[in-house]
Amino acid sequence: MLWYLVLGINLIQIIVLGRVILLENRPPEKTVVWLFMLALLPVLGLILYILFGRKTQGPLFFSKHNKDNPLKRWINQQQRDIKNGQMISDPDTNSDSKLINLHLNSGFAPMTVHNQVEVLMNGGEKFRALFNALEGASHHIHLSYYIFKDDEIGEDVLKILTRKVTEGVKVRVLLDGMGSLSISGSFMKRMRKAGIQAEWFFPIRFPYISSKLNLRYHRKLVVVDGRVGFIGGLNIGDEYLSRDSKLGFWRDTHIKIEGEAVHTLQSIFLNDWYYVTGKEYSGASYFPQMTISHKLPLQILASGPDSNWPSVLQSFFSSITMAKQSIYIETPYFIPDESLIMALKTAALSGLDVRLLVQGIPEHKLTYLAMNSYFEELLQAGVKIFKYMKGTLHAKILLIDNHIASVGSANMDLRSFFLDFEINAFIFDQSLTGQLIQNFKSDMEESKEVKLEEFQNRSAITRFKESCARLFSPLL
Repeated sequence: MLWYLVLGINLIQIIVLGRVILLENRPPEKTVVWLFMLALLPVLGLILYILFGRKTQGPLFFSKHNKDNPLKRWINQQQRDIKNGQMISDPDTNSDSKLINLHLNSGFAPMTVHNQVEVLMNGGEKFRALFNALEGASHHIHLSYYIFKDDEIGEDVLKILTRKVTEGVKVRVLLDGMGSLSISGSFMKRMRKAGIQAEWFFPIRFPYISSKLNLRYHRKLVVVDGRVGFIGGLNIGDEYLSRDSKLGFWRDTHIKIEGEAVHTLQSIFLNDWYYVTGKEYSGASYFPQMTISHKLPLQILASGPDSNWPSVLQSFFSSITMAKQSIYIETPYFIPDESLIMALKTAALSGLDVRLLVQGIPEHKLTYLAMNSYFEELLQAGVKIFKYMKGTLHAKILLIDNHIASVGSANMDLRSFFLDFEINAFIFDQSLTGQLIQNFKSDMEESKEVKLEEFQNRSAITRFKESCARLFSPLL
């Protein structure tokens, strides 16, 4: 009798939820995975779908958006300029107008021209530059991270922020509820007791479950006085300074930005802050007049499930298809969708120099196995693949030809494309892109190239594990 009851509940679940999933018109592979989960796991499948499976893309899912965000006015003006036939880009970037317009329309990323950018290699350079900027703050510090740990470097940051509050500086900290879950309650209490406005983005509150649990705030964003900004791959924790013996040397890239683009960073942070707290901030104190005259065109692309479009995925795809000479990708996690696979294979078969640099020492075993399942077809098309062996690779970089560079928090994987809140800088500058290319080639020297014949000789059990991991990659 019990068996028939379970079977009946399972059948109703498959019919009702299966219809919902089918009508969402997702990619076929995602639809098949979820239908399979519902059939295989009668009750657990339902719970997993509520937590991780519900489609949450689009602004209607996120009801709180800052109505007075100056970023919107800036974008609207540039969109009007385009319609009136005026170029929003610098003459040096006319050939990239297609990508620039894509960022403006799908990612709401205004074009900025007068900027200075400093590439920060690894944790030492990042934290030295960050601490100098924090020490110089006079009005406000806005800081948001996926991971913030209460270890040695976390304590150092807290000391600076606490001291700045005593000097009259407004400090606002936004942390992801999952990524920073290891922070002790006493650490957050110390933050707030010191006068720091610290908030959680999608806090984890058991036993309550929410479909937002699988949506994470993956951005690493700092704005100081509306004049200096930082984004990239480095969170706050001792491992990012290569202090974790298990993870070893930590290879990452961050950038420091001064100039017009900082206003975009500020708008993104304030909109995120408004979503969490309902409080708005604007005015010259937060958006000061910039004095940078140096020309370095760039766009700040923020993406997430609150957008109508998967803007990071669209940008990566468009960038790859625009390439005329070379495509260099550095990412710890490589789980692309079919459009990127096709774009990369087509570029390589067309004679372009396509190189992919990924982790050689797996940080997450399942993700690593899923990543390996894509290699054979890429290698057959002529893509050169390298595995970084010096330590943990965490840099997220895309380099197109010798003049377009993307640096930020987004990995080249399905989670960054559809589930996480990300932020990347797209830089249209030959000199800075050249510097990043040299860094990429230096990382290649610390890597092992994956050869097609050798890769094809891996065992049947390894192939099976990779295929299973790839099957569930839409859920990773």
